[in-house]
Amino acid sequence: MSIPSDEQLQHLAGEVGERLKQSGRMLACAESCTGGLVSKVITDISGSSEWYDRGFITYTNQAKQDMLGVPAETLAEHGAVSEHTARAMAAGAIRHSQAAMTLAITGIAGPGGGSLDKPVGTVWFAWARRDSQVETDKQQFLGDRDAVRRQAAAHALQGVLSRLG
Repeated sequence: MSIPSDEQLQHLAGEVGERLKQSGRMLACAESCTGGLVSKVITDISGSSEWYDRGFITYTNQAKQDMLGVPAETLAEHGAVSEHTARAMAAGAIRHSQAAMTLAITGIAGPGGGSLDKPVGTVWFAWARRDSQVETDKQQFLGDRDAVRRQAAAHALQGVLSRLG
């Protein structure tokens, strides 16, 4: 995947907004490694309050527990960068918002923090809707910290688009 530009991220967010607006639904984000990048791109769009409810920037494990209700046991057993944590983040964002759909992102943007089983660039995603199961996906992105974060934001938004139909 190429590194998305500001314009490409803005275009994706605009597409998400149009689809949500047409369906009368709202989105919320639970972000860790992207540090609010998806929320920033969305709220750069005038009128996004019609379809964007809120964002949770849960960078630490404690924030994930406090703001989203991610169980301490999940974090201890599977780690912050895991399918289990991404799933719990997306479900927590649904519980703590008015949104019909949420996305969650948790990963290792680098340059440090990676390991053999979770190298830098490992990112877990989850998308939740009130009317269905939570869906997850894992990606391995290449590049520096900014590149990983931009690719993660684009993938998260594309995931919303594909789930909106």
